Amino acid sequence: MNEPSTLPGDPSELRLRISYFDDLGDTPQADTLERWDVAILHDEAEVGMMTFYRVHLDRGRNAFRAMEEESEELYETAQALLDPETGNFTEDVGGQLEYVGSALLVIDRVTLDAPWRGHGLGAILATEAIHRLMAGCRAVACSPGITDLSDGRLRTRAEWDRVNSKVTRGWERIGFRLYQGTVYLLSSTSLELEEQRGALRARFAELGASWRISQARCTSP
Repeated sequence: MNEPSTLPGDPSELRLRISYFDDLGDTPQADTLERWDVAILHDEAEVGMMTFYRVHLDRGRNAFRAMEEESEELYETAQALLDPETGNFTEDVGGQLEYVGSALLVIDRVTLDAPWRGHGLGAILATEAIHRLMAGCRAVACSPGITDLSDGRLRTRAEWDRVNSKVTRGWERIGFRLYQGTVYLLSSTSLELEEQRGALRARFAELGASWRISQARCTSP
């Protein structure tokens, strides 16, 4: 990689802090939905955040209703994948998934501070988080798209479509496939996920090497 790095720091020093806040609420809703927050850290400063939900289809309340009440985004995912009467996967979805667990992992949000964007780090870091959170899940779901408009970059429809397409391609590279509407689905037993994890780790190492080379050039007399 010969182009100078535009990243604000060495990406190889990024870290993930995965946490689950349990308020010990003895409710069916709490038993069904687990929210996991993943802070993206660089030099102990937070430079991004990911939010996941582990949705338990076999305990608590009807998972479809629980997702409906939690947020509009989760409701859209439930509409695509779950039977509203049973709260389980629809027959069509279940037929595509191996029986390796009973839960559904939903990627609710992935954000990075503006200086860290545009290098594919979102997909790299999300893949690592997925591997740590998908145990016991039959599938992973997401709805790719832009949620953070704070930097004002997207001023035209063409620019919006270009960036959205780039985000979507990142998720497709991992193995996600469009299932219905804006909901993408990935089997937790996908070989493509494991293969791409290796490729993304190589890309991550490459980004770090490029940044260090750039820094060395900047400091050379």
